[in-house]
Amino acid sequence: MSVATQVEELGVNSLGEMDEAAFSGFAERHRRELHVHCYRMLGSFEDAEDTVQETLLRAWRRRETFEGRSTFRAWLYRIATNACLDLLAKRRPKPASGGEVLWLQPYPDRLLDELVADVDDEPEAVSLARETIELAYLVAVQHLAPRPRAVLILRDVLGWPAKDVADLLGDSVNSVNSALQRARAGMREHLPAERQDWTGGEEDTETRDLVRRFTEASVATDIDALTTLLRDDVRCSMPPTPGLSVGRDDVVRGWVEDGFQQLAGLRGIPTTVNRQPAVAFYLWRESEGAHLPLTIDVLRVTGGAITEIVTFHADQFPRLGLLERLPADGGAA
Repeated sequence: MSVATQVEELGVNSLGEMDEAAFSGFAERHRRELHVHCYRMLGSFEDAEDTVQETLLRAWRRRETFEGRSTFRAWLYRIATNACLDLLAKRRPKPASGGEVLWLQPYPDRLLDELVADVDDEPEAVSLARETIELAYLVAVQHLAPRPRAVLILRDVLGWPAKDVADLLGDSVNSVNSALQRARAGMREHLPAERQDWTGGEEDTETRDLVRRFTEASVATDIDALTTLLRDDVRCSMPPTPGLSVGRDDVVRGWVEDGFQQLAGLRGIPTTVNRQPAVAFYLWRESEGAHLPLTIDVLRVTGGAITEIVTFHADQFPRLGLLERLPADGGAA
């Protein structure tokens, strides 16, 4: 008998009658989707991991309070949302003066692939799932106050009714609807202007060709070639390092000043992160006899040009499932 069947047969009080192993098996089925939910709330992969652990611990300790008035899944989401709000109340960082989110971390596509959607695979549903995991969305969400942020994610991403969100937050339906309107206005303020025509990380031929040219120009440290791929208002950031470059001239100047053209022995591996095209770069290290991780550039592409580059450091490679070294004759450029 499956754990799910066991719960159905035992009824409302079944959770209280489970031992820890059975309860963990039942709750673990929801870990990945809870992790994505907490990631949207917090913008940090590591904070999301800690919060999911806290969620499952709270659920085990409070299992006898589950009365069956909602699904077990919804009950876990309530606990997870409150755990996120508790964390944000204790440690509520603000975006940097330039608007960049310094605690932003990437989310591996290989883990997103493990997430089994609870909605039909209609184009609109798939688009929404991609739209709400890309980095531009995550950054915009982090500019919202915690409670409106929770309202937006619960209503617009998860599709919860306003009454259920009000019950979770201990608020009125009118307050929830008002918070949702404010949150949507905040998102419009912080999302890119072209976001209404969002195409996400769809790997069309034009995007693949652009990523190939970006990879080749980067490996060749060809500043002129890279410049032609950038839109006039391109943005470039490198969390957790402060600093935001805006505009093609500013971005290129930063590359030159940082000595990009002096790099020798680069290799680039195209990949995807947060459902967006990305390139993992490796640098030749003579002492190791191999190319070792350097940075990963996550790209936002609009209208055949690169409109944003978010660069993450080498410590993110293992989490993203990227190789930790390339032999002298390995890799791709």
